[in-house]
Order: sequence, then structure tokens, then C-alpha cells
Amino acid sequence: MGPNSASRGPLRRSLICAFSSIAPRVGPARVSATASLQVVRWPLIVVRSIVAWTVGVLATIVGAVMVIVLALINDTSPMIEKVIRTWARTWFVASGSRLEVRGSVNIDPERSYVVVANHLSSLDIMTCFLAVPLPIRFLAKKELFKIPLFAQGMRAVGIIEVDRSARSKVHESVNRQAAELIAKKRSLIIYPEGTRPRDGVMKPFKKGAFTIAIDNQLPVLPLSIHGTYEAWPADQPWIFGGKVVAIVDPPIETAGMTSNDVEALRDKVRALIASRVTEMGGKVS
Repeated sequence: MGPNSASRGPLRRSLICAFSSIAPRVGPARVSATASLQVVRWPLIVVRSIVAWTVGVLATIVGAVMVIVLALINDTSPMIEKVIRTWARTWFVASGSRLEVRGSVNIDPERSYVVVANHLSSLDIMTCFLAVPLPIRFLAKKELFKIPLFAQGMRAVGIIEVDRSARSKVHESVNRQAAELIAKKRSLIIYPEGTRPRDGVMKPFKKGAFTIAIDNQLPVLPLSIHGTYEAWPADQPWIFGGKVVAIVDPPIETAGMTSNDVEALRDKVRALIASRVTEMGGKVS
């Protein structure tokens, strides 16, 4: 037994556990064999993860500084969007992932949308910025705004802060911030599952995104994502990389809808995204 065997043991077990959670359910024998293959490749996975985290964090720091400066000059500058997309592309390249976008023709660059997508991984944020070539912003939990520099960067570009502890006031606050974004011709991306599923299975949608869309009479743009969970599983430090597919379906108009239509709209969009996810090989609860 080599001198490094003891230290490698926990790492190998961690990689087996991480990969087993994303491996296809095709029987214990095949999962075990595939997981074993991943263990053999663990040095590559570790190196890729270290490179991705290092490059990604540096890109985040540089990008945050750039957007803060640009926003001070002009907070609607097209350069801000270029910085954001460069940041997203850098994470993709560093993680060894590649993105295929289908249905880009369904996006009208002159309109604002509430983009609704399933949520699998931290890589979904980068996917959305690249798949939807519009000035889009997303909701971020209050805790993220406690990170120095990152918080200033998010506020500079108009990321919407959500304080979940505020309960009844959350909707009012989000609606107010969303209205400010729309006034600046921006779109809003919302993940209606509310969190990233730890098992890679798409969960039920909550009503918030659809309430915002109807309140502001904005069309809903369905975005279906597959592959980000396999590339970067939720709550895992290991980054495997791989192919990511994003499908943009035609927008669903909300003009004339009222609060009575929220649940029907939610169910319609979820059924569409669920069908796309299933077609691409994903799992839906």
C-alpha cells in the first residue's frame, strides 16, 4: 500500500458517492462498474474541479469589479451584458462543459420576459445567460448579498434580493424590483422549483414566477435545461463537465390574465418543461 493510499481513500469514496447519485439507474452492476471507472479517472476530475473553481472565482472577482465600474457610469450599458456573458462562458469552458441551445428563434430581442426554467445545478445560471441573449436578471437569496464584492456586483447589475424571512412582504418587494427591471427593458429569470433538487429530479413548481408574470403582463418564456446536474451536481465540489442542452420554447402570453389564471399558467408551463426534460433523458417527479 502506497504512502498516499490513506488520503486517497476518502476522496475515492466521495467520488463514488457523487457519481453514483448522477449515474443512470440501469442496475447495480453497471452503476458500480461505471462508478469504478470514474474512480480510476479521479485525478482528471479533481484537476478539472480545481481549475474550474480557480478560474471561475477569478472571473467572478474581475467581472464584479468591471460591472460595478460600468454601472456607475451607465447602469444600462450593453457592455455590462457582454461582461456577464463572458463570465458565464468562462465558467463553461473551465468546467469542461459545452452548451447546445435549441429554439433561439423564439426569443424577440425587443421584448422583456419572465424566463422560467427547471433548476438542476449552479451551472444553470451560466446556462441561462448564454441561452437567452437578453439583459436578464434573477432572484437571489439575501444571504448571497453578504459576500463582499460579489454583493456589490449583483446590486450593480440589478439582481433582485429576496428575503425569505420577510414572508408576506416578499411578493411586494420582488414585484417592486421586477417593475424597475422591466422599466429598463430587462427580463427576469426565475426557477419555480425554489431550489436545486439534490437528486436531479425535477420537482413541482411554485406560483411566484407566474404571479409576477401576470401582475406585470409579461410573457413567460419556457426554458428547459438538461445536463447541468451531470456536469456539476448540486452541493458537490466535484465538476465533471459534459454536454448541456437548453431548449427555448415559444413564449406564453399573459395579456388579459388575472390572478385567477396563475395556477393554470403554472401547470401549463410545468407540463411543457417536464415533457422536454423527459425527452432529453431527465427525470420528473
